[in-house]
Amino acid sequence: MFSKVLVANRGEIAVRVIRACREMGVAVAAVYSDEDRDAMHVRLADEAFALGGSTAAESYLRTEAIVDAVKRSGADAVHPGYGFFSENADFARAVTSRGVAFIGPPPAAIEVMGDKISARGAAVQAGVDPVPGTTEPVVDPSQVEAFGDAHGWPVAVKAAYGGGGRGMKVVAAAAEAAAAVESAQREALAYFGRDELYMERYFDRARHVEVQVLADAHGNCVHLGTRDCSAQRRHQKLVEEAPAPSIDPEVLSAMGDAAVAVARGCGYINAGTVEFLYADGEFYYLEMNTRLQVEHPVTELVTGIDLVEQQLRIAVGERIGFSQSDITTSGCSIEVRVNAEDPAGGAFLPCPGPITGLRPAQGLGIRWDGGYEAGDTVSPYYDNLIGKLVVWGRDRDTAIARGLRALSEMQVEGVATTIGAAQAVLAHRDFAAVTHSTRWVEEQLDLSTVGGQSPGAGDAPADGRGSGVRHTVDVEVEGKLFKVALWAPDPADGDGNRPGAARRRARGPSGVGTGAAEVTVPMQGTIVKLLVQVGDEVETGEPVAVLEAMKMENNIAAGRSGTVTEIRVQVGDSVGGGDTIAVIE
Repeated sequence: MFSKVLVANRGEIAVRVIRACREMGVAVAAVYSDEDRDAMHVRLADEAFALGGSTAAESYLRTEAIVDAVKRSGADAVHPGYGFFSENADFARAVTSRGVAFIGPPPAAIEVMGDKISARGAAVQAGVDPVPGTTEPVVDPSQVEAFGDAHGWPVAVKAAYGGGGRGMKVVAAAAEAAAAVESAQREALAYFGRDELYMERYFDRARHVEVQVLADAHGNCVHLGTRDCSAQRRHQKLVEEAPAPSIDPEVLSAMGDAAVAVARGCGYINAGTVEFLYADGEFYYLEMNTRLQVEHPVTELVTGIDLVEQQLRIAVGERIGFSQSDITTSGCSIEVRVNAEDPAGGAFLPCPGPITGLRPAQGLGIRWDGGYEAGDTVSPYYDNLIGKLVVWGRDRDTAIARGLRALSEMQVEGVATTIGAAQAVLAHRDFAAVTHSTRWVEEQLDLSTVGGQSPGAGDAPADGRGSGVRHTVDVEVEGKLFKVALWAPDPADGDGNRPGAARRRARGPSGVGTGAAEVTVPMQGTIVKLLVQVGDEVETGEPVAVLEAMKMENNIAAGRSGTVTEIRVQVGDSVGGGDTIAVIE
């Protein structure tokens, strides 16, 4: 087994990998940006190395900085987690060329399957039908217009080197093509470091079903059953479950066989996921994610197989220790993503900021995979996933009931979360009856009365680390992080409020949609596009700018009708929550 693994990621997936390594007796090195100097994954690792910078491009997407950390740490393997460099063949080669193991597939397999365009061709060669689409990169909106006219609308424009719904836009008509291509390119570049796109037919009423596969270097390849990930918003998953319900067992078996065929066809090694769209009793190949999935815990709970452990064992050269016939599933597992977003009215606005309190649910059949603790801050520069609440039940009804109970006990204070939206999903008769689809959350689920605040949350701050007398501080020496304990006065001010809470109150509410003359932004982020000019006439609710926050683009709308008399920002400007970007008279 490896002696030391460097985890080239952050947040809950870095924590998940660190814990698996610890259980296997493997030392762990972490990396961190300036924003993450005291992040949970840094606190849990044996040692940590600075990457510098704040944004992903300045830190976790800097190959040379991560490779330098590998060298300084003496790690003999790198785990990329998911997102960032997990599906980047150049990064994998940069690691393996130095004699260090990459805990993932070979670079050649990443190139074939990580590029969603070539992956479609590989699926066809493996005898698996893909969703109707193109194998040529999208370089001009006219291509989208021509494809939609020929094959029907809507059309999905997607990041060729992406996944997880990032860099994906659904184009309902030709008039939307130019804006969709531009937006998808921006998101793809920000999140994956590449902006190539492709397109395919978008199914309005399909379910998203995926198959977990494992393959080793000795020719063994198995699948671990299915997951249903149809409860989505902005093409990003909210709730996942295993196994996929209400599908004929013969179809599920065929999906598993197809997934193995795709993996074998590209010479795949390690853990991966083959995704399908399921509609009207038929399934179509969608894409292969050449990495661990966010929703891998539901597969672990129904199979009893630790996927991160299997990743390490396969990467070190071991054979998979079981055959397809050895794999069985038991019960149902459901995962809820707890994101720092306000789902009120279905907006799902990112909500970065300090977490003043966090109390995970507990009890039989409950698991919490978190990347934050009370006192930590959700940064606007990265994905806003706080953690994943995962439950298991002997059957689906039990799992749903357990999930609702766990969500009612879960408390996250200081930031808005998606807990309320998840409760709405699990409690709905459509979810129970499995009549929902990938568009169901956005088009049918009523979130008008759902707020983002957890039960018990409020303004009362808490740092979650004791009385405030004994503190642990970080000392950085030549890019390596050390922890030092010291004694200091309690940092609370005279009113018992910490400065962070005061800053949050000072921001004030957003004026968007309230009838205010000033158009304000609801969160910290970067202005990536201005949609109006001084003198333009706008209507209430009309977008005036596009704000990128936490790797997602958000339209900032006018709160009243009138004439734009002032624009206070330019493209590229960073803004804070409550900042005024325009005035309408």
